Amino acid sequence: MIAAQDMDACRAMIRTGSLSFHAASKLLPARVRDPALALYAFCRVADDDVDEVQDKARAVLRLRERLDLIYAGRPEARPSDRAFAAVVEDFDMPRALPDALLEGLAWDAMGRRYASLADLNAYSARVASSVGVMMCVLMRVRDPDALSRAADLGLAMQLTNIARDVGEDARAGRLFLPLDWLDEAGIDVERFLADPRPSVALARVVQRLLAVADELYRRAGAGISSLPADCRLGIAAARHIYAAIGTEVSRAGHDSVTRRARTSRGQKLVLMGRAMGSAALTQVMPRPALLHARAEPEVAFLVEAAGQRSPRSQRSETLLDILAQLEARDRRGAAG
Repeated sequence: MIAAQDMDACRAMIRTGSLSFHAASKLLPARVRDPALALYAFCRVADDDVDEVQDKARAVLRLRERLDLIYAGRPEARPSDRAFAAVVEDFDMPRALPDALLEGLAWDAMGRRYASLADLNAYSARVASSVGVMMCVLMRVRDPDALSRAADLGLAMQLTNIARDVGEDARAGRLFLPLDWLDEAGIDVERFLADPRPSVALARVVQRLLAVADELYRRAGAGISSLPADCRLGIAAARHIYAAIGTEVSRAGHDSVTRRARTSRGQKLVLMGRAMGSAALTQVMPRPALLHARAEPEVAFLVEAAGQRSPRSQRSETLLDILAQLEARDRRGAAG
């Protein structure tokens, strides 16, 4: 059980740090909503702890230590860590799932760029699909089709975030758009990062990314009928709210350099109403071809980890390798 004061702290974090999820979470039953808020609070804190410091390598290594303590049942004295430790225990959360998130944060710390959409999907699988699959675990859902569609939703949301944040990321020296797409569009990456400006070519790249996200949202919608009946509306709402961010980017001419798309509170209320209709429709008119679509190759390891109930003690070998690289770089930096 999550302690009441820790739960209150997690709610406060999400209320200010993730407006879209906070809105959608109100439609989930309490048995899922509270552990979901604890999960998102831990993910939010983890992301901020890496994103907001100069020594990102050291921040990721500290997160690894905190996750070790959480899985040992001895979390640090932080509300988010204590709450997530309770979630891990109550739901038998496979270690491979938060390890995937940590690996994605390690890629951020290394300043990785992504040569292709497949490479970007591999990153998105770690920082977003891992959370979607963990949400299924919180709903006691381990069916491979449902897990695959949850992973699709995570991919779609992350691609939407990337499309929305092109300018903000560029001004921070970050770039997530596929490099081969930028090359095809004739965009010089270093020149763009030195002076981020909107262009017709860049708008087409953003439009292309949102088209991929739209197809993933469509597939994700087919999985809603596989969820417990009292969870469908909340997930449908999250799907509609995040997809609407992409719609706002499109309305701005796919310019996400000079402006940052967002949805208003009124729009969120309308989208929640739309979610009610779509959740009911998926129950009446299931789409088996989409529901049973094969998982994207980059998320297959998450589906397997959750579906086969991989041991909580099982560590990700790729994460261990990435962390070893970060540790070596951290030591070189200290020596220099």
